[in-house]
Amino acid sequence: MESVDNLIDRLIDLAFSEDIGDGDHTTLSCIPSNAVSKSHLLIKESGILAGVEIAKKIFHRFDPTMKVEVFMEDGTEVKPGDVAMVVEGKVQSLLQTERLMLNVMQRMSGIATMTNKYVKKLEGTNTRVLDTRKTTPGLRMLEKAAVKIGGGVNHRIGLFDMILLKDNHVDFAGGIDKAIERAKEYCKEKGKDLKIEIEVRNFDELNQVLAIGGVDRIMLDNFTPADTRKAVELIGGRYETESSGGITFDTLRDYAECGVDFISVGALTHSVKGLDMSFKACEGVRFV
Repeated sequence: MESVDNLIDRLIDLAFSEDIGDGDHTTLSCIPSNAVSKSHLLIKESGILAGVEIAKKIFHRFDPTMKVEVFMEDGTEVKPGDVAMVVEGKVQSLLQTERLMLNVMQRMSGIATMTNKYVKKLEGTNTRVLDTRKTTPGLRMLEKAAVKIGGGVNHRIGLFDMILLKDNHVDFAGGIDKAIERAKEYCKEKGKDLKIEIEVRNFDELNQVLAIGGVDRIMLDNFTPADTRKAVELIGGRYETESSGGITFDTLRDYAECGVDFISVGALTHSVKGLDMSFKACEGVRFV
């Protein structure tokens, strides 16, 4: 499997290709190649900062001579007026990296901020908030990293690092028993040490899973808080439990107080507003 670093490098290269094409003709036409200056990353909205390490990769991949001075690390609570970093280098490089860095940091910080809000809502319970695969294509590694920075937990990264038997898998396989048995046989045949989770939609399906066993986690899909509490009691700690489907920020704690281990929230990554920040010149231009 391709490493995370390689995936991020490819993403950065693709993003620059998409944005710059055959050249940033605005910058190239009016900024001398020997002009040098500094820009700072100015925070304009309260939240959790995320993407600092990726920003450093973006600057250095585009121009290894750029110097980045970081004042606030990933996971820091920030407020309007804070300066997170100062970057020194060729003005042409500062201008050409600005938008990609901001796009990444604003989105990652928005996700970290949203996640942290959910995490705080769960304080005092034993329930942890999970992300999902409802991510922006190509940006999953960054978005899931932002969830962790915000204090959340990654569910699975993709289709390769866990078996999750959802309703469609169960229906196409011909039932819960067949789906579970085939998943176990597959892991044994392929030498895969993968956790198996199964989604249940009602108590009939839950009872089938409890009778069959052989899974690591049970996902309670679209259960009410009252039914969730009953289901958790029925499971009795034999398997990890996860609530999913239709859970909002306002109902989050109701589900946590039922005793589930995890609550998965697609909104952490699919409905996030970026954190407001800007990248502006903070020093005059000099020529080298």
